[in-house]
Amino acid sequence: MPSFVPGQRWISETEPELGLGIVLSVEGNRVTILYVAASDRRMYASQNAPLARVRFVKGDRIEGQDGIKILVRVVEEDQGILTYKGTDEDGEEVQLKEMDLNHFLEFNKPQDRLFTGQLDSAELFNLRHETLEHLARLDQSEIRGFLGSRTSLIPHQLYIAHEVASREAPRVLLADEVGLGKTIEAGLILHHQLITGRAERVLIVVPDPLLHQWLVEMRRRFNLKFSLFDAERMVESDSQNPFQDEQLVLASIEFFMEDPKRASDAIAAGWDLSIVDEAHHLGWSPLGSSPEYAFIEALGLKVKGLLLLTATPEQLGKESHFARLRLLDPSRFHDYTQFLHEEAEYEGLADVIEHLLDDDVLDLGLLQRLETLLAQDLADDLMARLTDPMATAEARKALIQLLLDRHGTGRILFRNTRSTIKGFPGRELKATALPGPKGDGITDQPLGNALDLLLPEAQMTSAIQGEAWWRLDPRVDWLIKTLKSIRPAKALVIAAHQETVMDLEDALRQSGLQSALFHEGLSIISRDRAAAWFADEEDGTQVLICSEIGSEGRNFQFAHHLVLFDLPLNPDLLEQRIGRLDRIGQREIIKIHTAFLEGTAQEVLFRWYDEGLNAFRQQNPAAQTVFTALGNDLMSLLKAPQEDQVEPLIEAAKNLSQQTLEILHQGRDRLLELNSCRESEAAYLVDSIETQDQDQELWPYLERIFDAYGINVEEHSALCHILRPGEHMRLQFPELPDEGVTVTFDRNTALAREDILFLSFEHPMVRGAMDIILNGEHGNAALSILSHPDLDPGTLLIECFHIMDCAAPKRLQIGRFFAPVMMRTLIDGDGNDLSHLAPKSFEHHPRQFDQEHARELLRTQRKLIERAIRLAEKSTRASLPGLIEASGKKMLDSMTLELKRLAALRTVNPNVRKEELDQLKANALEMHSSIQTARHRLDAIRVIVTS
Repeated sequence: MPSFVPGQRWISETEPELGLGIVLSVEGNRVTILYVAASDRRMYASQNAPLARVRFVKGDRIEGQDGIKILVRVVEEDQGILTYKGTDEDGEEVQLKEMDLNHFLEFNKPQDRLFTGQLDSAELFNLRHETLEHLARLDQSEIRGFLGSRTSLIPHQLYIAHEVASREAPRVLLADEVGLGKTIEAGLILHHQLITGRAERVLIVVPDPLLHQWLVEMRRRFNLKFSLFDAERMVESDSQNPFQDEQLVLASIEFFMEDPKRASDAIAAGWDLSIVDEAHHLGWSPLGSSPEYAFIEALGLKVKGLLLLTATPEQLGKESHFARLRLLDPSRFHDYTQFLHEEAEYEGLADVIEHLLDDDVLDLGLLQRLETLLAQDLADDLMARLTDPMATAEARKALIQLLLDRHGTGRILFRNTRSTIKGFPGRELKATALPGPKGDGITDQPLGNALDLLLPEAQMTSAIQGEAWWRLDPRVDWLIKTLKSIRPAKALVIAAHQETVMDLEDALRQSGLQSALFHEGLSIISRDRAAAWFADEEDGTQVLICSEIGSEGRNFQFAHHLVLFDLPLNPDLLEQRIGRLDRIGQREIIKIHTAFLEGTAQEVLFRWYDEGLNAFRQQNPAAQTVFTALGNDLMSLLKAPQEDQVEPLIEAAKNLSQQTLEILHQGRDRLLELNSCRESEAAYLVDSIETQDQDQELWPYLERIFDAYGINVEEHSALCHILRPGEHMRLQFPELPDEGVTVTFDRNTALAREDILFLSFEHPMVRGAMDIILNGEHGNAALSILSHPDLDPGTLLIECFHIMDCAAPKRLQIGRFFAPVMMRTLIDGDGNDLSHLAPKSFEHHPRQFDQEHARELLRTQRKLIERAIRLAEKSTRASLPGLIEASGKKMLDSMTLELKRLAALRTVNPNVRKEELDQLKANALEMHSSIQTARHRLDAIRVIVTS
């Protein structure tokens, strides 16, 4: 039993955060300890108190309550009280009684915790070791930043994200066609920049109707919790600049236009990256700009990185396209006339590029044009090989690569089209014409005399007394019959308004059809549950009924039946509806079901889409252009349908659509398409992530973490588990709510079930757990009994783990060149180095010492243990210079190669910004300095006694 004396210093083994305790009194078998740092007093049973005696030794550095720091030379003990004698920082001889030690002393160094008896289990010790290994591997991974997103592995999206995210302060246009995932691309870039530390403060600006979509996409797909800024938030804030209170901010462009101070505060807040959606709506001409454009222009001058999500250049027109480019780089794109001249030069290459890409024979005229264009690049050898039949294919490939690098805006503009991206199975239309509703008191006007008759239920509701509109609307009977005819196949039903979908749910229920609701009036959690119920293949519902706004940002490509209860006026909205199912990854032909009331505005709009734009059966990039040109005529006809005017309008729409599509095709930039997704690089990224997804290490590692920290794990299904806080949970575990959470590590499951967490090494729960393990003392001191076939029982071993790393800003990603290196040394009690005995060669089930025997062993063997620690440190220190030299060379080789590549590229492509080169040089110098000051530290120690 330990001997307690008032005035002695002890530390709690179970609650070290209480600080240094002092014995107040000893009465019988009770001891009272005062913890001044925590303002707490505890009473313990003397015989089994979870306390460790604090006893410093020669060479330790200690601190008194007056702040004086002492290097201990001698320790004297009188009647159980220790007095430390040594020298202060000025070399003066001083002494300090233990009762005068600083109450706030912490014992988190491995050797401090070891000798004060704060011992961890072998499981925690091994977990710390394992965590360090995982982090070192992740730091050097080429796909770091792309593992944690809940997204399908789409090649063109990953290519763009990797190409852009690896740049310093990227400034680019993302202009893929509708349905190809511009939001996903932006999210992937953002996620990578945040994970790697290249960005910390981000502002996203979107049109007001898209706020919820972005909020959900960032949270559900990328685990990014953006703060939504609106008028209410500004009223509640008492900050001088509210935008400086949050790191991740989402707001609408309308929000900034309502109050100039909001705009100026946002610009002044300082951002690493800004994302602007629907940037093609920002008005600009050489004569002036809109307030919205002026705001983004001012923001762009202050922000480091800028991503503009916009329509394709062909849809924008040259002037509008130039307006977006000058937001990215105003010094490069300052003269519209000069821009047109440069574009004309690149267009001159179009014929040559077409022949190269189509493997056509290059005639003498084309070869001469190429030779003139490339003379400045000293491409004589390449030109010679183009005429060599044995080397033509290789030469064409090299020439295409050369043209890619010098392409006008190819480095800052990415644009993919459906014509070049595989994975869309097609669409099939099933339309039904219905007679208009019958019944007294519905309306005194003929159907079709009002624009809102595109949604006749609104008029019926106000006109019918005491009768549900859906009992008279023939579309409801058609809907019920359609759903019953296709079951058990799942169907997504979309209607314009929340009230309509709620009434339809009631109508379906009364007809015996079960359905889930999904609209803007529901909370995000309720929508998640509805989507999960719909996605469940075994016990889920057949039907999900969505409103227009409620369905934004959600995709259900596991279903292939889409029922359009009504049609939106805007063709972009129609494509957005179809895009809920018609996305990359859809494996079935999309069956589009719709019905319209004959002789009404609904029939006119249906024919406009079907016959005029062919918008149901395929995506039509010309649709919005046609709608802009003929929209007023369409609106007039919807208000008063007249058959003799319907045919001419549809014919006009059809002709304009064909003409516009032809213009778009002629202006198709195949070189830009190739540059927006280089297939071999994209395939490599997909393969790398798939390999990591199939890695079997994550879940067993997490199970060990959950077991160590008291998290209960229950099996939910084959690939899913339920996590709940256990009764003995050691701390507040990151991202684990009190009610628990369901998780999966399978990407396909996560894509189908957005209510389930998708765990990866980049998920906040996993990263948070790893931080807890490594940033604290968890597992850094242990004492175990192990057996080894080559060692005699009773052998004393000291196992030390040193970390060699260098401190550098996170944005530099120094881990690519100098990832933390863990060095293990194993020293026996005689000072022999036994590091060649691998950890796996010891038995896997260590036994623990009881506390009394552990204290006695550490007390009697302390000098041997301290000698072993010094020997381990000496060995580590000797290894550091070689590591510094190798890492420095690796960094300089890599950075020099990249600098030379960009410098050469800049000579033929002015869109390589000087700022990017300058920043790259500065980064190389900063990394060189960091590597030269690399350090080593003892991270964990374990004393082993063999059995």
